[in-house]
Parts: sequence; C-alpha cells; structure tokens
Amino acid sequence: MAEDDGSDGAAASSGHAPPGNALPGQSSTIQVFARIRPPRRGASSYLKNRYEIEHDASLSPLPQLILRPSWSQDALSRKLKDAQIERLSGNKEASYRFGFRGILEPDVTQDHVFDTVARGVVDSVLEGFNGAIFAYGQTGSGKTFTITGGAQRYADRGLIPRVLQHIFKHAANDISRHYEISVSYLEIYNECGYDLLDQSRDAKKLEDLPKVSLQEDADEVVHVRNLAAYPASNEEQALNLLFVGDTNRIIAETPSNPASSRSHCLFIINIESKGQTTDTIRRSRLHLVDLAGSERVSRTHIRGNLLKEAKYINLSLHYLEQVILALYEKSQGRRVHVPYRNSMMTSVLRDSLGGNCKTTMVATLAMEDELVDESISTCRFAQRVALINNVAIRNEELDPRLVIQRLK
Repeated sequence: MAEDDGSDGAAASSGHAPPGNALPGQSSTIQVFARIRPPRRGASSYLKNRYEIEHDASLSPLPQLILRPSWSQDALSRKLKDAQIERLSGNKEASYRFGFRGILEPDVTQDHVFDTVARGVVDSVLEGFNGAIFAYGQTGSGKTFTITGGAQRYADRGLIPRVLQHIFKHAANDISRHYEISVSYLEIYNECGYDLLDQSRDAKKLEDLPKVSLQEDADEVVHVRNLAAYPASNEEQALNLLFVGDTNRIIAETPSNPASSRSHCLFIINIESKGQTTDTIRRSRLHLVDLAGSERVSRTHIRGNLLKEAKYINLSLHYLEQVILALYEKSQGRRVHVPYRNSMMTSVLRDSLGGNCKTTMVATLAMEDELVDESISTCRFAQRVALINNVAIRNEELDPRLVIQRLK
C-alpha cells in the first residue's frame, strides 16, 4: 500500500537547517565526473584520437580531459567564443581542456562507475546526510544507461539498482540501527509532474497518473504534493517499484536517439533510521536524477509533439543553467536571488544545488564529430557546476517518544 509523506507532501528542499542536528554542516563543492560514451554501431565518424586524458599534478590537481575536434581553430572560436582554447605543441588543431574529479572512459564497467561516482554519496546518506546524483548531457550520450542501466545484461545495471543493493545490504548488516526505507519516482514532462509509481488505477498513458504539484511554505521548504512514498522492506521490493516506474516513463524515437527520454525523472530514496541504544532519529533523502537530454532542433528537424517536448526540455535546462550561474555569482557577492522557482525541476532540486546536500554530477559525452560541439557545451556547464558549494548537515534529531519512554 502506498504511503504518502503526509498531507503536505514530501519536503523537496529546505532553506534552513533542521533542528537538533548533532553535527555542524560539512561544506564541499559539487563533485563532477565525465563519462565518455562508446561509439554507436555504424557511426560514420568517431573521435578515436580526438581526446586525451592528462594526469599531471604539477599542472592541475584534477585529471584533465583534452578534446581535439576536427574543426579549424577559427570555426571553434566562432562556436564557443569564451571556451578555454589552447594550442598543443606540434598540433595545428584547437583543443579544449576541462578538469574533472574523475574521467570514465568508454570501456569502464558499471560497477566501477558506482564505486567512483556513487558509493561515497550513498554512504553519507546512510549516515543521515541528504545526497543527490544527477546525469547531464545531450540526448543519446548515456545518461539513462548511467542512472538506470541497460536491460541486456546483469552487469549493465545502472546506479539506481546498485544503490538499492548497497543500501539494503548495509541496513541488514548494521545491527546498531533500525532502518525504514521508502521510494518515490517523479517524472517531469512538459513542466508537469507525475507519480510514476501509482498503481491505484489502470494507467494507459502518462496523463492517467496522479499529477504532482509543488508548494513552498514560509520557511522556503518546497513540498511535493501528491507524490507517494512506497515502503520497501528489501531490495526485491524496491527493484519491482523501479520497474513499475520505468514502464510508465515517456520515451520516444528521435533522429539523435532511438530511445530518447522525453522528460526529467527523479528516483527518490527516503531513509529513516533509529539507534538501538540512542534517542536519535536520522532522516535522509537521496535523489537519483536522469535529466532529459538537450538537442539542437535545427539539426534534428523534429516536428509535432517531439518538437514541443524538445522546447520544454531545452527551456528547463536553460533554467537549470541560470540557477547554476546565479549560484556562482551569489558566491562572488554579485547576486542575492537564485531563480529556483522558474521551473519544477530546479524547485525540486533546490537542496541538491547550493543547499543541504552532498551532490555528484556525471557529465555524459558523445565523441562523434557531429556531436562534439554539444559535448564541449556539456563540459563547460560541468565546470560551472563544480564551483557550486553545498553545506550538508546530518539530519539527526531526538525522538520525543523514546526520550519519554526512557524517563519513565
């Protein structure tokens, strides 16, 4: 049976620290990784020698991804005037250099992706901190494969099923605390939110699912109304819920991607744990976000409903970029207001971006010649995200019921 997060819905973000926290905030920037997608079968051109990964601590503490597109330097300069362009010794082509926390090459395994990108965030969530992992990139660059995974092989499982396995294994082995876990699945399609896990009606199309709305209270906490939280007592139950949600997702074939996600999807894991010998409760939340991919309408020549979807997707990603830019300017003292309210996605992700959360981003990149300009744009966006500072606070408070029981 579905369990709602209360009549006001789930609190998506908080502008203030919850009361009773045992630890001060842990300040850190958003951790940004790059993942390079393997070439597609039949790809006409692939930049096999068009990128290089450089590890030189004397030049930069971060590994550097160097892209060498096949265009002339003048053409590159016109396309991305403010990108960092340099001449590599002995190479007449322009190159772009971007620093990442880690760079995942095409042959990397899904297991390695989890260990590199997600394990640290998930362990923090189990300790009572909020967490978020989101994938950003152009359509067809591997975001859904990274977050959800592929259906062909067990080894192709993505971050969500691996995260669920890790959480339930930890909960079973930790005898010092009792865990209660629930999940929600939100889809934002054409700026409307839907509960993908609702099974109370025979939904034949997305519009048959419950529509989700947002409400912000006086404390700047955003509540997601009508999004149910479904309890899961084991990994199998949670995976079944994931399957239900994925079945209801909106996908379509486009010129750029035969199975393009036409919406933003957020898989939300809520964890509440109580200490066996303490009077504390920890409540934390993990957002696993598969953002819809940007696409150049002028290049894909899509029409009709696909064109309408693309406009909504591109507009919401534009608002996301505005939030990232505003957060950076705010950190420099040049701005006060951050326009989270411009879209449902940025409202829901408010804590993940500049708030009470430990956040990781995966920038997914396609290296075909005709797609590399979008990959460079993705890298530039990732560099801005890496400048955003979050302050994560352990969401721990005294349980009044336990305190009263112990005093009796």
